[in-house]
Amino acid sequence: MTIGEVAKRTGLRASAIRFYERAGLLPKPLRTSGQRRYNAAILDRIAVLEHAKACGFTLTEIGILFNDQGRHSMKWRRLAEKKLAELDATLERITAMKDLLSRSCECATADECGRCIRKSN
Repeated sequence: MTIGEVAKRTGLRASAIRFYERAGLLPKPLRTSGQRRYNAAILDRIAVLEHAKACGFTLTEIGILFNDQGRHSMKWRRLAEKKLAELDATLERITAMKDLLSRSCECATADECGRCIRKSN
C-alpha cells in the first residue's frame, strides 16, 4: 500500500503517518522507486496507536507499548494503571475546583475577599 492508501484506510493524514514514523511509533516502510510501501500490518499498528491516543496515552507512553521489551498486554496494563491513577488525581482536583467555584462571594473589594479566604484556610 502507498502512504495515500494507508491514510485513506485509517483516516489519518499522510503527514501524521510520516510523523509517527519519525517518532519511532511506526516502522520505517520499504521503499520502491522512492515511494513508501506498507504491508497490511501497518493498519493494525495504527489501530493500536489511535486507540491508545483515545485512552489519553502520550506519544512517549505509546512508544513504550511499541518499543519496550515484554508482552504487550503487560505493558498496556502497567500504563493503564498509571493513567487511571493520573485520572483519579485530576478528578480530585476538578472536584475541589468545582467546590471552590460554587461558593458565592459577597465581598465588596478584593482586599475583603482576601481576608475571607485567609480566614477559611
